Amino acid sequence: MLQGKKIILGITGSIAAYKANNLVRLFVKAGAEVQVMMTPAAKDFVSTLTLSTLSKKPVLVDLFDEQSWANHVMLGRWADAMLIAPLSCNTLAKMANGICDNLLLTTYLSATCPVAVAPAMDEDMWKHPATKSNLEKIESYGCKVIPVDKGDLASGLNGEGRMAEPEAIVSFLESGFFLASKESSPLYGKKALVTAGPTYEPLDPVRFIGNHSSGKMGVAIANELAKRGADVTLVLGPASGADVNPGIRKIQVTTAAEMFDACLSVFEKCDLAIMAAAVADYTPVTVAKQKIKKTEGSLTIELTKTKDILKSLGENKKEHQVLAGFALETSDEKANAIAKLKGKNADMIVLNSLNDEGAGFGHDTNKITIFGKGGEEINFPSKPKQEVAKDIIDTIIRLHYA
Repeated sequence: MLQGKKIILGITGSIAAYKANNLVRLFVKAGAEVQVMMTPAAKDFVSTLTLSTLSKKPVLVDLFDEQSWANHVMLGRWADAMLIAPLSCNTLAKMANGICDNLLLTTYLSATCPVAVAPAMDEDMWKHPATKSNLEKIESYGCKVIPVDKGDLASGLNGEGRMAEPEAIVSFLESGFFLASKESSPLYGKKALVTAGPTYEPLDPVRFIGNHSSGKMGVAIANELAKRGADVTLVLGPASGADVNPGIRKIQVTTAAEMFDACLSVFEKCDLAIMAAAVADYTPVTVAKQKIKKTEGSLTIELTKTKDILKSLGENKKEHQVLAGFALETSDEKANAIAKLKGKNADMIVLNSLNDEGAGFGHDTNKITIFGKGGEEINFPSKPKQEVAKDIIDTIIRLHYA
């Protein structure tokens, strides 16, 4: 995917700059042409000699020297993509406010190509309101923010703020920029919300009410949307082993109430929402503080309805928003799916039946029928879930974005 691509790699003053060596190596190995730029502060963390050797190009630091000047306008037009990794808190603030006091920042402001950033900072800085505000600003300018990792930090603490690993960053650029473009994908730049996985409703500190959902279908949909250039937020229940595209913003939840809150916080700014999670319909009225012991006789647990996420989104849906839901049925499948489509004010319902071989929970395949609010009924054969995700996205595009 990166063969022949021209990439500007901007490095700022952060301990995570040591990962830039591996980033350059991976880009060159993939066939990309890499031009490294550094802020003056970055030279304290990583060697220009090493980077120039790996990239086979001089590393640019200063806007001009005694012999020449770096034409930041031409550099910004030369590249297919600009990546700033690591992005320090200081450079983030300058980007958000249009400050250009070094070559890297003047090139950023001149860039006509897509721009991605991989933040790196301590957890307290990462969670500061100013940082959040600055990230929202640069995202509104069109920058793609690669999610940070959680782990050991330079301060000695353990938390959020680690720069994403080089392999994940390369994967992000491939999926986020080069597999989709404004010309090739009608979903490019659209904000999408996807839910996936089960919810677990606690009975006590040990036990819960849940279901067998693996989250694979929802994750496949989120990954497919990201490949087509959408800006995806995935609200993921307690599913294990889900291979989520690193460019996807992920909100991890456990209960139906947490999923409800996460979805409502995101939906207002979305163009498209696909509710693929298997959300519990009921949750215990009370949760025991200690493990419930086995005793003689039966145990009665009082349950109450959970909030209906799809219905709530349908009630708040604006004219430009597209809302798709899932229906897993065991009887009267078509009638139940159509009733759900109308009752939840959805634009589309994806039906799968446990009576169909290879469909439902625990499979790598799925067999679906899509019902649209315009009376459409589209049947698909059993396929791997990655292929099913393509069918779902293709249908959404045909019905709503063609």
